[in-house]
Amino acid sequence: MRAILLALACSLALPAAAAEPTTYVVRHFDTPKGEKDPNLLPQGAARAEALARWFRGKRLCAILVTQYQRTRQTVAPLAASRGIALQSYDAADTAGAVARAKASPCPVLIVGHSNTVPDIVAQLGGARPADLKHEDFGDVWTVADGKTDRVTIAP
Repeated sequence: MRAILLALACSLALPAAAAEPTTYVVRHFDTPKGEKDPNLLPQGAARAEALARWFRGKRLCAILVTQYQRTRQTVAPLAASRGIALQSYDAADTAGAVARAKASPCPVLIVGHSNTVPDIVAQLGGARPADLKHEDFGDVWTVADGKTDRVTIAP
C-alpha cells in the first residue's frame, strides 16, 4: 500500500506534458489572377474583415506574413483590432515560419500562398490539404495536438 501511495504522489508531482499551442494557417485572400504583387480585391478585403470577426474570443499572440502586400492586407484588420505587429518571413522559407510558430508559447497565425499553405499545414503536423488553385480563397486551417480543422471565411 505504501508503494502505491508513493507512486501516486510521484505521478502527481510530475508536470503534465504541455500541449503545443494552436497554429492557424490561412492563404492570403482574394486577388486578381496573374499579377505579381496585387492588392486584395474588394471581396478579399471583405473576407479580411470577416477573419477579424472570426478570431474574436480566440487567443492569438503573433501573426506571420510574407513579404507580399496581399498577405499583410489579409490580416490587417485582425492585427489592428488586436494591436499585434506583423512579423515577416520569407515566402521561400516555410520551414522557418513553422519553426517560429512551434517555438511560440501561444497561438500563431501564419499567412501563406497557394503553393505554400499545404506544406505549412503538413510541417505543423496536420493533415496536408490538397493543392490549392487560384480560386481557393477563404480557408483557415487550425492545427493543434496533431488534429487539423478547416473552416471557410465568407466575405
